[in-house]
Amino acid sequence: MTRASDFRRAEGGAAAVEFALIAPLFLLMLLTFIAFAIYLTAAHSLQQLTADAARTAVAGVSSDERTQLVQDFVNRSTINDAFLTKDKLTVTVATDPANANQFTVSASYDASALPIWNLYTFAMPNQTIRRYSTIRIGGM
Repeated sequence: MTRASDFRRAEGGAAAVEFALIAPLFLLMLLTFIAFAIYLTAAHSLQQLTADAARTAVAGVSSDERTQLVQDFVNRSTINDAFLTKDKLTVTVATDPANANQFTVSASYDASALPIWNLYTFAMPNQTIRRYSTIRIGGM
């Protein structure tokens, strides 16, 4: 016959039970951190590309020339990121309708090919990353 005091002393499998309860949640959180790190790295690289393209386009006199400068910059750029490819990138240049003295370079990236969507994680952001950079033309 086993007594209650015997159960209190028998702790041999307690660590295994605790690990079995905590490990799936820990792995899920770890995969989520990795997935968000990859996503944020791609988003930051896209923002940097957009800002650099906008700084390059400020030399353009007309809207068409700014668009050409941005397209040339993107085509010549070596995207220094393992998660971005030029074929899934769309870049547009537009003059701000509310202020003719500034223009916006917008970039949209189809991130559906990133490996993060194959991980079993918590909710993830949109598969299309959108970033923009606005530049004022001239002085004040």
